[in-house]
Amino acid sequence: IRSPRETPPMVGEVTATSRHYVDRLFDPDPQKVLQGVIDMKNAVIGNNKQKANLIVLGAVPRLLYLLQQSSSSMELRTECAVVLGSLAMGTENNIKSLVDCHIIPALLQGLLSPDLVFIEACLRCLRTVFISPVTPVQLLYTVVCIFTPCDHMTFDTQYSVTLHTSSSVLQVRMQALKCFSVLAYENTQVSMTLVNVLVDGELLTQVFVKMMQRDQPIEMQLTAAKCLTYMCRASAIRTDDSCIVLKTLPCLVRMCSKEHLLEERVEGAETLAYLMEPDVELQRIASTTDHLVAMLADYFKYPSSVSAITDIKRLDHDLKHAHELRQAAFKLYASLGSNDEEIRKKITETENMMDRIVSGLSESSIKVRLAAVRCLHSLSRSVQQLRTSFHDHAVWKPLMKLLQNAPDEVLVMASSTLCNLLLEFSPSKEPILESGVMELLCSLTQSDSPALRVNGIWALMNMAFQADQKVKVEIVRCLGTEQLFRLLSDPDTNVLMKTLGLLRNLLSQRAHIDQVMSSHGKQIMQAVTLILEAEHSIEVKEQTLCILVNIADGNTAKDLIMTNDDMLQKIKYYMGHSNVKLQLAATFCVSNLIWNEEDGSQERQDKLREMGFVDILHKLTQSSEPNLSDRAKTALQQYLA
Repeated sequence: IRSPRETPPMVGEVTATSRHYVDRLFDPDPQKVLQGVIDMKNAVIGNNKQKANLIVLGAVPRLLYLLQQSSSSMELRTECAVVLGSLAMGTENNIKSLVDCHIIPALLQGLLSPDLVFIEACLRCLRTVFISPVTPVQLLYTVVCIFTPCDHMTFDTQYSVTLHTSSSVLQVRMQALKCFSVLAYENTQVSMTLVNVLVDGELLTQVFVKMMQRDQPIEMQLTAAKCLTYMCRASAIRTDDSCIVLKTLPCLVRMCSKEHLLEERVEGAETLAYLMEPDVELQRIASTTDHLVAMLADYFKYPSSVSAITDIKRLDHDLKHAHELRQAAFKLYASLGSNDEEIRKKITETENMMDRIVSGLSESSIKVRLAAVRCLHSLSRSVQQLRTSFHDHAVWKPLMKLLQNAPDEVLVMASSTLCNLLLEFSPSKEPILESGVMELLCSLTQSDSPALRVNGIWALMNMAFQADQKVKVEIVRCLGTEQLFRLLSDPDTNVLMKTLGLLRNLLSQRAHIDQVMSSHGKQIMQAVTLILEAEHSIEVKEQTLCILVNIADGNTAKDLIMTNDDMLQKIKYYMGHSNVKLQLAATFCVSNLIWNEEDGSQERQDKLREMGFVDILHKLTQSSEPNLSDRAKTALQQYLA
């Protein structure tokens, strides 16, 4: 590390050091070559200038040569793959240079190796290359070639000598399959290409389906199911396609059963959770397949009987990794229960389920805690569960504990769940309020993360709904008016919408409206003006007009609108807007301002008549929208009474 006073090296120097790295790749001593590659790896991390220099100086062909030499040690070949992967993470020009040097065939050849660490390094590098928009998609077909049957396959002599052909073909197909799963994950372009690929006249997806048959090795079934899952999530295969509903989903459910190894059960459950996450139909199908909901309960009892596992090494390994099973089960339950009320009921009625979630929230593994809170969040979308099992198990207590000093990932999920527990029909709302949660929620609204700001303000909005005056005053005090108005100009629309929702809930019930407006009326009217004048969505403007509707319902608060001609002109403008929702809200506002039975209604009616509001109301009674014409008629009746 240079001291601050040192000047950075000149360009010539950088090139000189780069030259030195490349020269070392040609050293006759293999140990020195290995050290040279390791030093190069450390030098290029995060340094695009260095990457570009090494490429210009011809490092790539030499690295590829070393990677492919059978005389190179496994460690050297792996380090070469890692450096190439690092070079690929630079600019698009770097990728072009790597592709031009035929990196893809070299890496695919690497997948034939028996060494898993080396294969992983090759796969990582391949993924980086294929994710880049500059890599020609046609090159995917080079991967497909590996899928052709045995008699078409040619091997390097080193492989055909050391492996029986049948097992080597299986191994190669396995690595190609892994390669597809890595490439298709969250990659629409690759997935769309793979869907149309033919292997010996058969669609690649059909080849994957055959690989999921029960007579195939488990690893192959699982990886083929992952390929189809990733292609489905990338929208290349429809969720109702028979290869998903009748083949992939049942295959993944099968992987969750007791007779499989721990890691197979974990991978099966996590992949299944990912597959059906956005699709309620798949969730319903899965929930009725092979008693899946009950089967997952076994994930918490592992290992149930020591005698069942005779292999001591295996038992030791599984005990160390048992938390991964719990994490996978929580994830899958979260996915299963994210939409359907019946499924949620089924999950909460599974033996000791709520106790398991509660203990999951305080496990030492952060991943288990995150998965448990995701599961809780999914179940908290149910009114029924909030009223029953959530209340019976005082879930809010461990949840509050989890919110203290949690990493952002956990905070987002935990605060989302808290929003649901603060809904007015939730019995947990009262004890949560008494636990002093408000400070925490107000601090979330100041977070750099938009998701945390949304959740903080959302929870406060739920808290303010139909709350008594004391709670509302406390919210305004704790949040502070400055922060409240800062949130009203937040760049994130979700934050803005929830803040408007909070304001609307604070301004409900006449006495509350008058009190809030007497202390903060000027600032609130200013904020409303700014939002109505700015470029905002219809939803934002509608929510803002609804705040005016509430203000117009106050006794003294309505004067703040009546004495503000600019605001009255805005309301008039929105009565004639092309969007019905905005017309309706503006008309509601007028109706509240001129309501007959209230003090000063005559003066208000006269003023609005002079400003031309009555003519607009007459026009609106002719609207084809029944809600709008009814509201306009109701307003006009105030003039007749």
